[in-house]
Amino acid sequence: MSLLRFVARSMLASYFVVNGVQALIKPADHTELAEPALELAPRLRDALPEGVRSYIPTDAVSMTRCLAAAQVAGGLGLATGIGRRCGAAVLATTILPSVVVAKPWRQSVDKAQLGTDVALLGGVLLAAVDTEGKPGLAWRVRQQRKLAAEQKANLERTAKEAAGKVRRALEVHS
Repeated sequence: MSLLRFVARSMLASYFVVNGVQALIKPADHTELAEPALELAPRLRDALPEGVRSYIPTDAVSMTRCLAAAQVAGGLGLATGIGRRCGAAVLATTILPSVVVAKPWRQSVDKAQLGTDVALLGGVLLAAVDTEGKPGLAWRVRQQRKLAAEQKANLERTAKEAAGKVRRALEVHS
């Protein structure tokens, strides 16, 4: 990992870790973090199987704790590089509700906060797909398939040539 990537990820993650820790310490003071997620929670509950629905928080304080814990865990993963892409994806899911629920055309929307949320979402989405210049899994699978197909063709050609030589040798000795 390059030094620049490490510093940039740590800086991005620090926002989420600090906010998450503050919200875990005093969740009642940070319920605005959970309001967008609470608006989307009924639709999420409807989409989930019966046995899982009860795990989705229904009150602002519990939802705040869940989102805060996710922000701390995702931020630490992103900052340390241990599960950095997964951590970035978790961070994206914690901020996505505030972007989805916000309706920029309403007068009551804090446009500066919406801009910050969109910028943070963009940053963590970039971090989630960053492979540090290394090929992704899909590309590696495609390359392995091509290599396997080439090797198969070479083996078939070699086997065909060998069979022809054997056939000619048998004709000569018969």
